[in-house]
Amino acid sequence: MIRSVLSLILIALTAFAAPAAHAGEERRVVVELFTSQGCSACPPADELMRELAKRGDVVALALHVDYWDYIGWKDSFASPAFTARQKAYAKAQGNPMVYTPQMIVGGRDQVMGTKEMKVVDLIAAHRAMPAQVVLVATREAGVLRISAQAPDASLEGPLVVHVVRYRPKDVVEVRRGENAGKMLEYSNIVTDWQVAGEWDPAERLALQMPVEGDAPVVVMVQRGGHGPILAVAELK
Repeated sequence: MIRSVLSLILIALTAFAAPAAHAGEERRVVVELFTSQGCSACPPADELMRELAKRGDVVALALHVDYWDYIGWKDSFASPAFTARQKAYAKAQGNPMVYTPQMIVGGRDQVMGTKEMKVVDLIAAHRAMPAQVVLVATREAGVLRISAQAPDASLEGPLVVHVVRYRPKDVVEVRRGENAGKMLEYSNIVTDWQVAGEWDPAERLALQMPVEGDAPVVVMVQRGGHGPILAVAELK
């Protein structure tokens, strides 16, 4: 599900100027929830995720991991790629283990997915950070166009450009395992994650790639090695 996009066009154009951020524009924060249909502790975090998905200052992404599947219920949204992303975060942050439900805020801070006030405080802290990348994404006639620039010339790369698709909502009847007999509602379920390529922020970025269907698209710029997420754009 996570794959390199061989067909993308990735060009650093010195003549290209990314649009400046609008005055007073609200900075948005990416919140990733690592969850599972087979985890009895996860439904409260899934409920919190539904509330976060309604916020205009948050881009909420639910990534279902597969390491609970052996307990009697195979998560219908799970992907080993999402498990790998969670493990990569743990390695980058020096954590010896992974768990559910876990939220990663801004690619930087990890918190138990049921700790609502802690999550809210982290979102506020990330919103207060100065923007390091100006990112603009548009979609038209099946083509996604991404432009970006780093106003701060001292920003170092490499930065990674991610393109994510998600399903806005779904309901699952769990028939076995720890949540047997429950109807679970999910929001912003990640269905596809593409690593579009690396970007040297010393140059301006212009990228275009095909996108199929009308599912929402999220574009993120993240520091390499599963570091902080510096910019995000969402197309619904």
